[in-house]
Amino acid sequence: MADTHEVQFSRGLEGVIAAETKIGFVDGVEGRLVYRGFDIGTLVEQSNFEEVSYLLLYGNLPNKKQYSDYVSKLKRYQVLQKDELDLITKIAHEAHPMSALRTVVSYIGAKDSRTVEPDSEVQEELGVEIIAKIPTIVSAINRAHEGEKPLGPDNDLSYSSNFFYGSLGRKPSTIEAKMLDAALILHADHGMNASTFSGMLTISTLSDMYSTITAAIATLKGPLHGGANERALALIQKVGTPDNAEKVIGGMIERKEKIMGFGHRVYKVYDPRARILKQFAEQVTKAHGKENLFAAANKIEEVMISKLGSKGIFPNVDFYSGLMYYSIGFNPEIFTPIFAVSRASGWVARSLEYVRDNRLFRPKALYIGEKGPRKYVPINERD
Repeated sequence: MADTHEVQFSRGLEGVIAAETKIGFVDGVEGRLVYRGFDIGTLVEQSNFEEVSYLLLYGNLPNKKQYSDYVSKLKRYQVLQKDELDLITKIAHEAHPMSALRTVVSYIGAKDSRTVEPDSEVQEELGVEIIAKIPTIVSAINRAHEGEKPLGPDNDLSYSSNFFYGSLGRKPSTIEAKMLDAALILHADHGMNASTFSGMLTISTLSDMYSTITAAIATLKGPLHGGANERALALIQKVGTPDNAEKVIGGMIERKEKIMGFGHRVYKVYDPRARILKQFAEQVTKAHGKENLFAAANKIEEVMISKLGSKGIFPNVDFYSGLMYYSIGFNPEIFTPIFAVSRASGWVARSLEYVRDNRLFRPKALYIGEKGPRKYVPINERD
């Protein structure tokens, strides 16, 4: 009997609603990003990453005791064991930093007996542990990649400043600390993107949180998701000075080349995250003697908006973030792992939210092959 149900097809699941959430809202028309009802600009200006991480997980900003308890837990869980550091040292010299991150997170999860059919409380605790450990893992990977020994966490520093210190071997200035904290807040959650969906898909099987975050990291590694800020920085460096922007960008547009750091699948106006990061990029490039790169970036933006703004092409979060990270001392290959440091809170929050009212993801594929039945021909009779 023929299937009379209407089949709806959307390549890449574009526009398909597959879950409900109270965590984050992306308004692509008005150019707003909201976490649990709080505008992202308000959180960057008045809050910090630890508060925002708590907000994503638990639905409200913490009171003093809740904040103290959460921060204490993050500090307690952030330390890595010797075998974990040894693994980082062994693989980080040659492995892509995202491959190293994926491997180390999976390794830590493999050692944890709680990952065998964990209940909701255990999943939550594992999630907080992962949020705490990822900055330490990424900073150790960064150090090993540069041929340096890892530095232990400093409990007197905040989440973002500790990551800065562990990665670069010095404590951040006031503006560097605020900039990195803002960047982590702005990247913490952004709808049901590819890596978030990958994590939700994994936990919908009732797998453990380490497997969930390993899947999300593996998805983020792909250049169509993570890594765009690295290529945006390369474009800014290629342009070099404002005088070159019109020629370089105009030529790329004529050749219909992809211009990294511009346009977004959701935002059809200026990405609110990019607007905030542009201000920080101007400050840190000036502080580190890279004003020429900011001037080039600013001119690239001007040219792009004049030529393509009418089509809804504006700077996205990747355009200025790589420039900021590069200016304070991070090499481009570590940009995507920094993304993971931030997005871990969103991954954990979304996965916990989904699994509380779980339904195994099971989409269909539209079959377009032969329906047969085809005749089987023995191998010795085939052409």
